[in-house]
Amino acid sequence: MPNLLGGSLTDSTEGSDNEQISDRPESLLPRSKRRRFSPLKVANQIPKRRRIEIEKALEGSSGTPKKWSRQSGPKNHTFLRKRIPPGSIRRLEFDLLSVDIGESWPVPITVVHGARPGPTITLLGAVHGNELVGPLALTYLSGPNFIGSGKAIDPEALSGTIRIVPIVNMPGYKTKSRYMPDGRDLNRSFPGKPDSNTSYRVANRIWNKIIAGSDYVIDLHTAAVGRTNMPQIRANLAHASSNRIARSFGIEAILDNAGPKGSLRRVTNDADIACVTFEGGGPDELDPESVQVSLYGILNVLRSLRMIPGHPSRPSFRILASGSLWIRSDQGGLLDVLAPAGSFVDEGEVVATVTNPESPSESHDIVSPTRGLIICSATNPFVTAGTPVGHILPVSKGVQTIRKRLDEDDCLVISGADGDPVWRDDDEVEDITVDGEWSGGNVDAEWSTNPPTGSDEEAAESDPHQ
Repeated sequence: MPNLLGGSLTDSTEGSDNEQISDRPESLLPRSKRRRFSPLKVANQIPKRRRIEIEKALEGSSGTPKKWSRQSGPKNHTFLRKRIPPGSIRRLEFDLLSVDIGESWPVPITVVHGARPGPTITLLGAVHGNELVGPLALTYLSGPNFIGSGKAIDPEALSGTIRIVPIVNMPGYKTKSRYMPDGRDLNRSFPGKPDSNTSYRVANRIWNKIIAGSDYVIDLHTAAVGRTNMPQIRANLAHASSNRIARSFGIEAILDNAGPKGSLRRVTNDADIACVTFEGGGPDELDPESVQVSLYGILNVLRSLRMIPGHPSRPSFRILASGSLWIRSDQGGLLDVLAPAGSFVDEGEVVATVTNPESPSESHDIVSPTRGLIICSATNPFVTAGTPVGHILPVSKGVQTIRKRLDEDDCLVISGADGDPVWRDDDEVEDITVDGEWSGGNVDAEWSTNPPTGSDEEAAESDPHQ
């Protein structure tokens, strides 16, 4: 089946091969060492207490705003002091800093303003400068393969406005760094302040000039240095409109959390703007499946919001996860990962080994504490006792359903990586219950290499040299 980028994708593993996979005996033997790039697919459900919070939030959600009604007729879209007429495409530049001399760090933005009224959605890549899946996916989306007459995004058929910002952190991108030039994390600096440190100034301009005028935001990320993520969506499911686009993205893994303090997603939700984060792959690399899945998901969201024609695709089952477990090394040395991100493993299965060149006769196995899906795995081979090497969602129900989608390497095949799934109603999507909580308060807390020391703004105010 042709993929979104014009190539070809491997056929999904349906039929008799899956029956053999689901019927085979469970094994605790180590896997043969292979590089695995196949993405995944699974589902689980959030616990009752959190589910009640989400259901209560969804009760207050309303219908289509009047400003999106087609009865109001097409209007110009004003962005960065430019008037963009209906049914047109505009390429603009936005300066991250407003300065008379020195670097202003201009970033390219593509605005597609539809001939029909509708919501404004903003698509962001490289808020962390060395995370390249977003820049590549959004560059493809901005090009002639996707935008134009008769294409997936046709300005004459589009309802609403799409703003595409492939690279947000331009200085970090040019220097291959996650951070801004002042060493701070831009995605912990929102909504920023106009007269503070560099990162806070940039965050404040992005917030006021780009985000504040949006109805929906999709922020594309990868894992940080030393690890890689399977494709997944992160969203506060108790925020009604964010819940909607998280589900409509059409992939299986949705991790429910509010986001860290100062993150774009958390601050955007606090302002009652829908925002979800896509995570897939690792830094300083272009993971083809993650690029493919992110494009597939964005088009699904646009269809779900009725901004472009067509019906959104849905997976056969879906993760709604509110917690996880960690796989850690108990020894120090060199890590050899046998079950990378996307692997479905059994309790007690060897997922990695640790060896030490100073003791070549010794090798230690790292085993999974439970049966489940590894959503993130380490890529840095250097470990010490206590180093996390895998992040796993425990799965106790729906195991046979999951096994039907395992490939030959026991990885799960995610929607969008092997073509559009068959049409199904949302109530046909199976949820598999898994309970838990996020260690440290957010999904990536255990991976952090920097201990929390309060906000950057607090540090700047207390230290005049900041």
